[in-house]
Amino acid sequence: MAVKVLIIEDNPVARSFLCRVVRESFSDPMEIIEVGDLEGARRQIALLAQTDPEVGFKLILVDLELPDGNGMELLAELTGSPALKIVTTLYSDDDHLFPALQRGADGYLLKEDRFEVLVEELQRIVRGQPPLSPAIARRLLSHFRPASLQDSSPMALHSGFGALSSSATFTAGRSVVLDPPPEWERLTPRESEVLTYLSKGFTIKEIANLMGIKWFTVNDHIKSIYKKLNVSSRAEAAVLASKQGLV
Repeated sequence: MAVKVLIIEDNPVARSFLCRVVRESFSDPMEIIEVGDLEGARRQIALLAQTDPEVGFKLILVDLELPDGNGMELLAELTGSPALKIVTTLYSDDDHLFPALQRGADGYLLKEDRFEVLVEELQRIVRGQPPLSPAIARRLLSHFRPASLQDSSPMALHSGFGALSSSATFTAGRSVVLDPPPEWERLTPRESEVLTYLSKGFTIKEIANLMGIKWFTVNDHIKSIYKKLNVSSRAEAAVLASKQGLV
């Protein structure tokens, strides 16, 4: 019998992307239902409960900001459901993360992560490991670790090495700083503006408000920036932005 999956995402491009992630993550036959709002999600959940109450959805991916409400509402409504409820969002701040976990989210993934990263994180569900994006796992550790230990923690050191890896190599015990990649010059003015805000710590929603564009447009710019600069995180992009004097 096919595993039933529900994906709740209002952006068609992001919805298609998440479908690909799910299909790549699991080898089991699947039936993926896609909806773009809370009303559609509730309708599909109720319909399945009526037609096949013993089956139900095994996996539910839910965005937080939807046209007719907040995904937090659905998480609260699904309390006690055996389905794995995974938040898929662009927001990595505490104001979204902790309320989602408190309302019963079994995992929290960032849509801006690379395809391969999301596949790996979803596969961890099968192994019973917490399905959290790396950035979210680091935030949780940072939240519960005393401030005096954060700078010297292995996670902080690892983060530092990751940032250095994009801009320097080590030869005979000394560091050799490399020039920014040639793709840098191919950034559009809009992408450069997004990178500047990103490097200064603004969230995707804040960048969208500052630039007067939609959040998914900002997300598209970020994906393009990561690809052109050959980086995979905000920290790595910030290192290159700093070297170019953007921050």
